[in-house]
Amino acid sequence: MPAVTIYHNPRCSTSRKTLELIRAKGIEPTVIEYLKTPPSEAELEKILTLLGMEPRQLMRKKEDVYRDLRLENHTLTRRQLVQAMVEHPILIERPIVLSKGKAALGRPPERVEAIL
Repeated sequence: MPAVTIYHNPRCSTSRKTLELIRAKGIEPTVIEYLKTPPSEAELEKILTLLGMEPRQLMRKKEDVYRDLRLENHTLTRRQLVQAMVEHPILIERPIVLSKGKAALGRPPERVEAIL
């Protein structure tokens, strides 16, 4: 079985559905509740690279903290945006699944099937 990791929020129905999909395939992933254990800056950079995304593409723009920190400001650097996600993990879109050196954002949950 491949090692699979999911950055999970148990309060999110999409995250729960993605976790169920993984388990239905007979895979028991490493579950990281990223609100309790946020990724480091280096981990988040690796995830962004694997996803082929820029920081804002992985941000939840409707969160109050996005507005409060004025993260829509396009003069902010990549490092500043990543640091904001590390300090305020609620900003990170979920769920993120890592498997076989690849990553997928489980929106919709079926997107992760390509990397399992």
